[in-house]
Amino acid sequence: MRKVRWLILSAISVAGAVQAQGSQGSAPSSTSITAAPELRTSPGLRVHRLPDGNIPAYMEADSIEGDPDSDLTLTGAAQVRRIDGVIKGDRINYRKDTGEVDVQGNARMMRDGTLVTGPNAKFNVDKYSGEVEKPNFWLGATGGFAVAEHADIFSKSQMRLHTVTYSGCSCETPSWYIKAKTVDIDFDENEGVARNGVLYFKDVPILASPYMTFPVKKERKSGFLMPTYGTTSKGGFDFSLPYYLNLAPNYDATIQPRYFSKRGLQMGGEFRYLLPNSTGSLYGAFLPNDTITGENRWMYWWRHQQLLSNGFYADWDVAKVSDDNYFRDISQLGLNQASTTYLPQRARVGWGSTYWSAYAQVYKYQTLQDPDALLTPPYDKEPEIYLRGARYDWGGFDVDWTSTAVRFSKPLLLGRRNGPNGDRLQSYPSVSYPIVRPGWFVVPKVGVNYTQYQTNWYSGDWLGLNSGTANAGTAFGYPRSQSRTVPIMSLDTGLIFERDTTLFGKASTQTLEPRLYYLRVPYRDQSKIPVYDTSLSDFSFSQAFDENIYTGGWDRISNANQLTAALTTRWLDASTGFERASLAVAQRLYFADQQVTLPGETPRENVRSDFLVGASAALTDTFTTDVAAQYNPYDNRWSRTLLSGRWSPQRLTTVALAYRYQRDPQTGVAYQPQGQNQISLAVQWPFTKRWYGVGRVDYSLRNGPSSTVSGTTDSPRITQAIAGLEYKGDCCWVGRMVFQRYAVSATDANTALFFQLELTGLGSLGTDPMNLLNRSIPGYSRITPPVPAGTTFERYE
Repeated sequence: MRKVRWLILSAISVAGAVQAQGSQGSAPSSTSITAAPELRTSPGLRVHRLPDGNIPAYMEADSIEGDPDSDLTLTGAAQVRRIDGVIKGDRINYRKDTGEVDVQGNARMMRDGTLVTGPNAKFNVDKYSGEVEKPNFWLGATGGFAVAEHADIFSKSQMRLHTVTYSGCSCETPSWYIKAKTVDIDFDENEGVARNGVLYFKDVPILASPYMTFPVKKERKSGFLMPTYGTTSKGGFDFSLPYYLNLAPNYDATIQPRYFSKRGLQMGGEFRYLLPNSTGSLYGAFLPNDTITGENRWMYWWRHQQLLSNGFYADWDVAKVSDDNYFRDISQLGLNQASTTYLPQRARVGWGSTYWSAYAQVYKYQTLQDPDALLTPPYDKEPEIYLRGARYDWGGFDVDWTSTAVRFSKPLLLGRRNGPNGDRLQSYPSVSYPIVRPGWFVVPKVGVNYTQYQTNWYSGDWLGLNSGTANAGTAFGYPRSQSRTVPIMSLDTGLIFERDTTLFGKASTQTLEPRLYYLRVPYRDQSKIPVYDTSLSDFSFSQAFDENIYTGGWDRISNANQLTAALTTRWLDASTGFERASLAVAQRLYFADQQVTLPGETPRENVRSDFLVGASAALTDTFTTDVAAQYNPYDNRWSRTLLSGRWSPQRLTTVALAYRYQRDPQTGVAYQPQGQNQISLAVQWPFTKRWYGVGRVDYSLRNGPSSTVSGTTDSPRITQAIAGLEYKGDCCWVGRMVFQRYAVSATDANTALFFQLELTGLGSLGTDPMNLLNRSIPGYSRITPPVPAGTTFERYE
């Protein structure tokens, strides 16, 4: 039988005969037409804009009969193609003047990646309306499908299905589905509405509703989100039913009522926005009359970034809670927010150009106190003005000039003043001349730091200068106004050697990188300068090449006449450049005693610093290790140690072990973190092809004082424990159960237990622990990889 093809152009009248070439030679045709434009191969799939007016149609069948201007009948493997869709069937009657298409036998319609099949169908290709008997739908955008008794198609985007079974699972036997009497689908609104619907999982009904909505495309839509639930020791049973509002393409909102069996009903919400010159988010929650405390509990957090004209910008980050224990009592399920101690309240206006940048900001904090380990609140900056000018490679020179002006104000602690307030003006111009050549570099640098103070001491001996004298406890001899000028000079130089070698039998390139850094800073008496935002830095590889042993502000600039020597060697894979192993060691040599200290700090007397040692190795493609240590050669003790290793032999399998140790800081030095002695073990492991275990344990070995303010002590304990099971279903579902215990204060802990049923293509019932697992277990992978987004070319025919 001959295959006949037609190209019908709506803009012209077609008449004549069709010439067809058979396999046994040519045969006369009953009609003839003028030569039609040939179809050209497209270089790739792309969305075309629909032409105005009538759309050309291409038809193909074993035989075509009728008048091309009015009525055509296509018989045998018939199809009608237009740029906006395809219709196929055993027999198609197509009326060109009205756009009516009557498909009889194996009806098949495709549009925008959505495929509809059925025994018969009637459709108007111009009005996009019609009906289909016993249709099957495959939604290309989501990978879902629907089976119905009947479908009424109202327009290009709207249809109604009767007696429907719908599932977003693309498996042949879906694990979940929704049955409903009717389902209204609106593709433009990205909404499916199931009336009198029941959600089935493994053929068991688990949720029924007279009104259920779901997305029909992978785009945002308004409606209820999947509920979350779990239980914690602080809040009891925890249930939340969020409602999402897709207000506009560039802003949305989520309303989240949340019920705690021990505390009551909380109302929360989040608003996100993205405007042409700004972006931000606003979150808030309110729990009236907490059943346990009898008080109103609330919090809000607003982040905003604004671009202004002529290089100006503004941003703010403002957060506040009703009380110190808010995050200890009311934290998101699966998130340990109890460790939050400072909430920012910052607003800034800035400006930037090619060489200059500046801003003015107010930066305050809300300090969340642990009653068992009181914190000293940091200083608020009311305001801070910053100005910096920088130009690089300016005739070979790098020039930098940074200046700040800050007014420091310290909030009261327990109703008492705990430090002086004042103003600080600081300016630091510097110039360097980098000489960088293949295999070596030399960078000389010189600068001058000038600082001016105006201080209100409030008659307190905050620096301890008058202790043991007749003026003890007073500010006698403390100057209200003082300044300091300190020149800073440094020379940084290094060499880089390379050689070809082998590592573990593989061709490699080994480097040898010696580096020397000399620093000279003359002594200036700073014993009467207040300490606003400065603390002692941790000695590390990065700090070994800094200009100051103090970090934060410039309230202390240590005198220095010292040389830091470091040696690093690396083994790089010869073919890929991947770093297989590295080893580094550094030590600082002092040619002058330390004369500048923080209040309560014991000055260094040694002529050599601790040794810094670091090593890392990817011994195989599945096992990596890292070692970092700080060793004191004078007392033969380790000041700091980090040992870690991770083994990932295959996907969904990882074991990470780490040990962290840090000696307690010197007594009386402000802003110094407490010592640490902790072992951490994190695991993701497959028990079978379907069962997976996840877990983490952080165990503190500390046994000593935890707070110099309250006098509390630490004892060995588990600071965090996570244990969970994941089950990968046969198709389109995953079940999870996770237990979590974490410290919320120096002496108290919270426990949480939550469940999740993840239904691919629909959402998750329960609490999503992904943020918790991703953050807590190095190398964690989802047991179900994300489903790639569908396109309009799904099932392209």
